[in-house]
Order: sequence, then C-alpha cells, then structure tokens
Amino acid sequence: MVTTEPDGATKSSTSTVVRVVWGVVGILLLAWDVFEAVKHAGWVYPAAALGLVLPELPRLAGLGRGHAPGRLAPRAVPLYNLLNRPLIPFAVMVVFSFLGDSPDDIAAPFTFGMSWLTTIALTRALGQGLRTPDGRLR
Repeated sequence: MVTTEPDGATKSSTSTVVRVVWGVVGILLLAWDVFEAVKHAGWVYPAAALGLVLPELPRLAGLGRGHAPGRLAPRAVPLYNLLNRPLIPFAVMVVFSFLGDSPDDIAAPFTFGMSWLTTIALTRALGQGLRTPDGRLR
C-alpha cells in the first residue's frame, strides 16, 4: 500500500523491518563492491561505477517534464521497473561467476552486477521501489 503525502508525493508503506534488511544487504554489498574494486582495479572501477548509476538512469527520461513531486515520469516507468528488479543483476553475477578462465576475467562484469544490486538494495532501504504506470510507488 502507498500513502499520499500532503504535497501529492507518494510514500512507501514497506515495513521498517524489510527496509532495515535491505539496508543491511546494501551495506554488505557496498563493502564487497569496494573490496572487489580495490582487489582487481582496472576495468572494475568503471564497471562498478556504471552498476551504481544504471538503475537510476531512467529518471533522466523525466527531466524537464511536468509530473507530481515524488512521481516518476510515466514514460520512464517501464525501463525503471526493469532495471530495479534484483533478479537481473543477481543473474549477471551468477552467469559471470561461471565464465572466464580466471577471476580477473570476470571481475569487471561480476562487480558491475554486484554494484547494480547494491543500488537496488540501498534504494529499497530508503523506501523506494517499483513504480505504477503513472509513476507512483507501488
């Protein structure tokens, strides 16, 4: 259930326990991201940076468009919802865990997926999540 704030913005009704769990997962993933980036360096840095911003990029589709505070532009919702599903970056991590001949071969794509999952976890901890077709929080 989503509640509406006085200014028309939406507020998530996700329980505090669920948000805390997402926060703990996000912090652990962030620590693992930093560890992997420092350990492997090279292409891992840009891959990690891209993974951190990728789930939020669809928000750019709504810039300059009139929409209610706290809502996402309706044209950005399908891509936003796709990029904010935890199963996709988790699948990237699993698939790349089995590819390559050495850990250095898979470090960048694995860390990309992990950074992507980190962003999803931290935004869920902040009460954000998937959106309805009109841009409200689900």
